[in-house]
Amino acid sequence: MSETVFSKIVAGIVPCYKIAETDNCLAFLDISPLEKGHTIVIPKLAVDYIFDINDNLYTDLFLFAKKVAAGVKKYSNCKKVGIAVVGLEIPHAHIHLIPLNSGFEFDFKRPKLKLTPEEFAEIAQLIAKNID
Repeated sequence: MSETVFSKIVAGIVPCYKIAETDNCLAFLDISPLEKGHTIVIPKLAVDYIFDINDNLYTDLFLFAKKVAAGVKKYSNCKKVGIAVVGLEIPHAHIHLIPLNSGFEFDFKRPKLKLTPEEFAEIAQLIAKNID
């Protein structure tokens, strides 16, 4: 599989607004967010299709995403955190976690938010503080 922006983030070549990580997984803010707190969760191992991930890593990824989603929910005070696995835009399996209050927030055709580096850094820090 060719190198992707996500594998470059894992390698530290491309910076990100990191929220949390484990030995196997990484969570960081989406740089083209639909909502403040829109987070990407990836396995550090570059696998294109989420259902091609081995069972142990798949379990780790979703349990990690569950913890991160709890932090997103506390940070944003939203009704729920939506989850999407689309996987067509970047060939590295990833999960979108998006704060939801109405469902309208989940429309990927909507214009993306434009946030400053300071806003991204603050949001990442606040979400990280809300992960148990």
